[in-house]
Amino acid sequence: MSLGIGADRLVIASHNPGKVREIGELVAPCGVTVLSAADAGVSEPEETGASFAQNAALKARSAAAEAGLPALADDSGLSVTALEGRPGIYSARWAGPDKDFRAAMARVVDELGDSADRSAAFVCALCLAWPDGTVRHYQGSVAGTIIWPPRGDKGFGYDPIFLPDGYAVSFAEMDPAEKHRISHRARAFAELVADVFGIDPARERDTGSKS
Repeated sequence: MSLGIGADRLVIASHNPGKVREIGELVAPCGVTVLSAADAGVSEPEETGASFAQNAALKARSAAAEAGLPALADDSGLSVTALEGRPGIYSARWAGPDKDFRAAMARVVDELGDSADRSAAFVCALCLAWPDGTVRHYQGSVAGTIIWPPRGDKGFGYDPIFLPDGYAVSFAEMDPAEKHRISHRARAFAELVADVFGIDPARERDTGSKS
């Protein structure tokens, strides 16, 4: 499988420069030129889906139709077991218009209250869409535990209160390269590049480290 028509260009359905840059780095081994939604002149649809996958599909379909090129969108967030998956698709909105994630993290812990279940997961859903309406979905997650108080300053969002399983440091204390290696987004992208481009990201890293 490949991107087919327009295979040398891929629209990232996001107006967030940081996200576009991160996704661009993840698909770099695939040999495609990444365009942001702004570069491609596409709008940002309202996220009315009831799941990460539905919101990713809304954004990818809209961008592919407007740009006439393959488009990739992601939707991701924190899912807390004892909160029945919240904040989930509302993860960014919990931080409010000022993107105050310190307040969002405090809300998570406040709503957990005395619950003994602190388990949670970061989830990333990807959707790759073509102008003809074809779509493919990929999802990655990383399990962990909610901690308090927040620890570390290397991450963003909810990273300071998320302790990934098997580690003694929070996502915000972790070396960025290690975080990217095990993150929910990296796992979703590993599925995508293997399916669409036939590339094993782990093998690519191993080969690169030996050159």
